[in-house]
Amino acid sequence: MRLPRGALQSRNFRLLVACDVISGTGNAVAFVAIPFAVLAIGGSASDVGYVAAASLIPMLVFLLFGGVAGDRLPRHKVMMAANSLQAAAQGISAALVLTHTASVWELLVLAAVRGTGLGFYVPAEQGLLPQTVPEEDRAQANAISRTGRNSAGIGGAALGGLLVGLAGPGWGLAVDSVSFAVAAALRSGMRFPAMPPAASDGTLHELREGWREFIARRWLWAIVLEFTAMAAVTSGTINVLGPVVAHTRLGGARSWGLILAAYGVGAVLGGLVMIRFRPRRMLLVGSIAAGVFAVLLFALAVPLTVPLVMAAAAVVGVASEVFLVNWVTTMQQEIPHDLLSRLSSFDAIGSFALAPVGVAVAGPLAAAFGISTVLAAGGLLIVLLTLAVLLVPEVRQLRRRIPNAGLTSEAEAAAEAAAAPAGAGAKARTAEPG
Repeated sequence: MRLPRGALQSRNFRLLVACDVISGTGNAVAFVAIPFAVLAIGGSASDVGYVAAASLIPMLVFLLFGGVAGDRLPRHKVMMAANSLQAAAQGISAALVLTHTASVWELLVLAAVRGTGLGFYVPAEQGLLPQTVPEEDRAQANAISRTGRNSAGIGGAALGGLLVGLAGPGWGLAVDSVSFAVAAALRSGMRFPAMPPAASDGTLHELREGWREFIARRWLWAIVLEFTAMAAVTSGTINVLGPVVAHTRLGGARSWGLILAAYGVGAVLGGLVMIRFRPRRMLLVGSIAAGVFAVLLFALAVPLTVPLVMAAAAVVGVASEVFLVNWVTTMQQEIPHDLLSRLSSFDAIGSFALAPVGVAVAGPLAAAFGISTVLAAGGLLIVLLTLAVLLVPEVRQLRRRIPNAGLTSEAEAAAEAAAAPAGAGAKARTAEPG
C-alpha cells in the first residue's frame, strides 16, 4: 500500500515515528524478557504479577503530575527525561540478571523506577503528536505512528523470543535499555516554535480544572471506566497468565514470542487499514473493535495450538488498532490542545487504575480456580463491558469532524449539533496544534 505523504512531510513527525519504532522494538523485547527473567531467578507466577504491578503503581501515582508537566513544559523534553530514567533502570536490571545476582525485590524496585518515568511520559506523548502535524493530517498521523510501533513490535517480539530462548532474559532487558537511550537522544532533534508562557494558578488548580473538563464529557469517562475493568482483566491474563500458559503448555518463550509477533502483524495490518479507513462514527466502530480482545483470552483458555493462538492474536491486533486510532483521533478532535495532556493523564490513570490489582491477583486466582477458568471468565467480562459501553448515546453518535468542510444545509447542522457531546463541541473547535 502506498502511504500518503501528508503527515510524513513534517520533520518532527518523522522523528516521532523513528522514536516510536526504536522504543517499540525494545518494549516488545522486554515484554517477553521481563516475565522470564523473574521465572529464571526462581520467581513464581505470582512474582511475575508483583513485578508488573510494581511498575504500574508509581505510574498511576505520577500520571496526574505528568499531565500538568505535559501541558506546562515542552512535551518532547519531558519525554526525553522520562526515557533517560527508564534507560538507566532497565540497564541496571539487565546487569543484575546477566551477572546472576538479581533478586525479585531488586527487580520490583527497578520496575517501580521505570513506572515513575512512564507516569510522566504517557501524558506528554498523548499531547505531542498533534503538535507535529496539522489537524487534517492527524488521523493519518495516528495510523502511521501506530503502524510504525507495531511493525517494530513484530520484530521485537520475535527477537525477544529468540534472544530469551538462546541467550537468556538479561540480554532482552539490555536491548530495551539501549532503545530508551536512543529514543531520548533522537527526541533532542525535535524543534517546535516557542510557546507562550502557560498561565498557572498552581498544580492543584490545574488538576481541578482538568477533572471538571474530564467529567463534562460522558463519552470520555464512560470508555475510561470500561477500560478500568478491561485493563485489570487483560493485564492479569495476558501479562501474567499468558507467559505461564506458554511456559507450561505451549513450548516456552519462543512460542510466546511468536504469539506476540502475530499480534504485531495484526496490529500493523490494522494500522494500515486505518490510514485510509476513517469511519464517520469513530467511537462506535472503535468500541465494537475493543470487544474483540476476548478472542485471545478464549484461545489461551483452551489452549488452542500455537498456530491457532497466533491467528487469534493477529485478529485481536487488527481490532486493537481500529480502536486505538479512532480513540486518540477522537481525543485530539474533541479536547483543546492546552488540556490534552491533563485529560490524557485522567484517561490513563482511570484506564490503568485496577491493572496492578489484575496482575497481583491473577496468579492466586489461577491457583484457586485454574488458569483456563480465569482466562475464560476474563473473556466473558470483556464482552459484557463492550455491550455496556455501547448503551451510551454519545459513544454511538459522536462523529468525525471534517476540517474546513462546512455543512451544506441547516438540517445537517442540526444533526451535527444533536450528535455532539454536550459541552465538548465549542471547546474542541478552539484546539489547534502548538
